[in-house]
Amino acid sequence: MKASTLLDLKASGYRARSVQDEVRENLINKIKSGEQIFPGVVGYEDTVTPQVVNALLARQNFILLGLRGQAKSRILRAITELLDPEVPYVLGTELHDDPLNPISSEAKRILERDGDATKIGWLPRAHRYVEKLATPDVTVADMIGDVDPIKAARMGESLGNELTIHYGLLPRANRGIFAVNELADLAPKVQVGLFNIMQEGDVQIKGYPIRLELDVMLVFSANPEDYTARGKIVTPLKDRIGSEIRTHYPSDIARGMEITRQETDVSSRADIPGFVAEIIEEVAFQARDDNRVDKQSGVSQRLPISLIELVASNAERRSLLENTDAVARPLDLYAGLPAITGKMELEYEGELKGADTIAKDMIRKAAGAVFSRRAGKLNTKELEDWFEAGNVLNIPQVGGSSVAVKALDKVPNLLRYARDLAEGQSDAHTLSAAEFILEGLYGKKKVSRSEEFGYAAAEPEQVRGRGGRWN
Repeated sequence: MKASTLLDLKASGYRARSVQDEVRENLINKIKSGEQIFPGVVGYEDTVTPQVVNALLARQNFILLGLRGQAKSRILRAITELLDPEVPYVLGTELHDDPLNPISSEAKRILERDGDATKIGWLPRAHRYVEKLATPDVTVADMIGDVDPIKAARMGESLGNELTIHYGLLPRANRGIFAVNELADLAPKVQVGLFNIMQEGDVQIKGYPIRLELDVMLVFSANPEDYTARGKIVTPLKDRIGSEIRTHYPSDIARGMEITRQETDVSSRADIPGFVAEIIEEVAFQARDDNRVDKQSGVSQRLPISLIELVASNAERRSLLENTDAVARPLDLYAGLPAITGKMELEYEGELKGADTIAKDMIRKAAGAVFSRRAGKLNTKELEDWFEAGNVLNIPQVGGSSVAVKALDKVPNLLRYARDLAEGQSDAHTLSAAEFILEGLYGKKKVSRSEEFGYAAAEPEQVRGRGGRWN
């Protein structure tokens, strides 16, 4: 049974610990028991996670530095799980003072008045995490606190009384974790306001001769682009941050696909063949390597997550219209262009060509790369010769999968290869695999494709680049 008064709390054997000690001890227990430290964070097992663990064991404040969509906020929020399930505090205090180590005049007054009968509340770990997205308009008063004349008037107290303080976000995070996202966006004078808590463990609130010795863990995130584009972290503050930990995008396609699967649940809406899912992930890798895309801005992992959702939706829409199985096809990626174009910052060359053109080119290259990995050993010469002879294949877009599969029968070996690669027995699965072969050949520049005429013999680059939109 939880203590409800200070007397009960003392009798329970409760001991006060700092937030850093609490996190450290719980982290040690998790490591010993073999538990996953940051559930849901994939691809950092040998890089970022060990560095974060080291910083926490060292009781350090730290900053995660990386491009957008690299799970920085998720890691910071996951640290909350290293706190105790609940901690006691003096009931009715704004700063959730530790009953055995009060810091506010409010808590000290209550303890002096009620003694061992002081009422105790219990603060859950979810309420011990305070997060602030840094913006240029954030003030020192927002972060630290200020004089509150309205509060003073209501209480009938003078402005010099500590009870009239308006506490900012940082003091309210006492006995918890305070996270600042995009730290470089904070105005320099606000960053200076963090110096004391980083070095001395206390804050000074404007107009009051007090020093609040807060018990708080400070963690930050920032984008390297911010150092030149919008602002910078002032040098004395950087010096006070214990560890600077660099995050990164998935190191390989398999890791990326694992993250995308974890963050989406499209299986109830459509069957996504493995080669389609791999092309979706490859699009993000192509974008990150493309010189027409701004490297400083990065390409978020949200791109393949949003893209697979649109691909599934297009397959679902087609199944509703045609009363067929909802199986995603490679050409459904072109219906997902809005998920690609909105997540890339283009360089000047890319802007000249247009986001849609760049996105289509990335889909083509991605299909070619995945085809080389999965089906590169297929002998497609007879198939290519059929196109070189002047034949054209235009896959019917109405009438269902069975009609489209019949149209493929005239292309040598296409259906035979497709059935070998298909991940199901239905016509919809066969059609998806056939499109994978055709898009793979298109990506490898073995055939051409246009919106008007479909697949044909490989043509000069200026013609091939007209690859069109499929729905």
